[in-house]
Amino acid sequence: MASSEPEFSIGIEEEYLLVDRDSLALAEAPDALMEACREELQDKVSPEFMQCQIEIGTGVCQTIAEAREELRHLRSCVARNAKRFNLAPIAASCHPSADWKDQHHTPKERYDQTEKDLAAVARRMLICGMHVHVGLNDDETRIALMEPMTQFLPQLLALSTSSPYWQGDDTGLCCYRLSVFDNMPRTGLPPKFHSWDQYCRTTGVLVDVGILEDTTKIWWDLRPSDKYPTLETRIFDVNPRVEHALSLAAANQALMRMLWRLRARNLKWREHDRFLVNENRWRAQRYGVNEGLIDFGRGEIVPPAEMVENLLELLEQDAGVLQSGPELETLREIVEHGTSADRQRAVAQKARDGGADEKGAMDAVVRHLMEEFSQDL
Repeated sequence: MASSEPEFSIGIEEEYLLVDRDSLALAEAPDALMEACREELQDKVSPEFMQCQIEIGTGVCQTIAEAREELRHLRSCVARNAKRFNLAPIAASCHPSADWKDQHHTPKERYDQTEKDLAAVARRMLICGMHVHVGLNDDETRIALMEPMTQFLPQLLALSTSSPYWQGDDTGLCCYRLSVFDNMPRTGLPPKFHSWDQYCRTTGVLVDVGILEDTTKIWWDLRPSDKYPTLETRIFDVNPRVEHALSLAAANQALMRMLWRLRARNLKWREHDRFLVNENRWRAQRYGVNEGLIDFGRGEIVPPAEMVENLLELLEQDAGVLQSGPELETLREIVEHGTSADRQRAVAQKARDGGADEKGAMDAVVRHLMEEFSQDL
């Protein structure tokens, strides 16, 4: 066991969709837009799998306040440069009405190979997410924290949901993104590993036989990063409001410190079977913060507000050390007022009540997402 405390640094990656400011339809990112963003942001911006997507990633941040400053800058740069091309970014995991069959993947060797390997499954990947990296320099610590951290993934998903619509239909889910993403191989909750060597041996089988060039094509909800000494949480829907994104990232960071703290005292968080955790994952995907998740220790469904209060109490000490208490308090706001999925549905219903047809209602949702992207920047 590593004797020194990890730095628990934080890095945030977000994927955005680009829409035409007039038609509100998805639009491909012009090369000149990417060049303009790269001139200002260097390697913190890049194309994504679909040509209508753009990805940003902060540097290594020591505090959530530092991450806030950087994430605001990244979002502002993308929005400002996109406007020059009559485009706007939206931070929602699915466009409310776009048809994936009308989109094309970015011509890049890695993406070409992904499309070839996964065929129609890859072509449907018109989805965006948020990934949060937490710095854990010791490989054994990264593996040791994976299993207990997995128990909390449904809570993080429930609080982040932003994808209720797919191709103009209300799916009934708060997170439809995972319904699309889970068709990919090597997705979902991660397996349980007992050591770093076991993880390397297991994933190495696919590398050795030539199926994978590296573990970046393992897309679990939580994984050791292949590029950085971090544990990367990937279950989040991307969030329109930057403050909500930061709140979720802060919770993720504090959870990892809490679990490390237990381990340092030779204690461990109680673990439950994947079958049960997956049931909570489904409930989070389906209901967001409108229904509760199962507390397996108590043997009952706990309302979202109580779930968040329990989480805040659990993380109070760690949030204090990490200087992220105010960000965690924002979780209460998410539960009280709903996630992006709830706000999108409210906007659509208001448009219908005002006489809009379904296209008009979906257009109203896109305009709403455009406005929320720039909120608090």
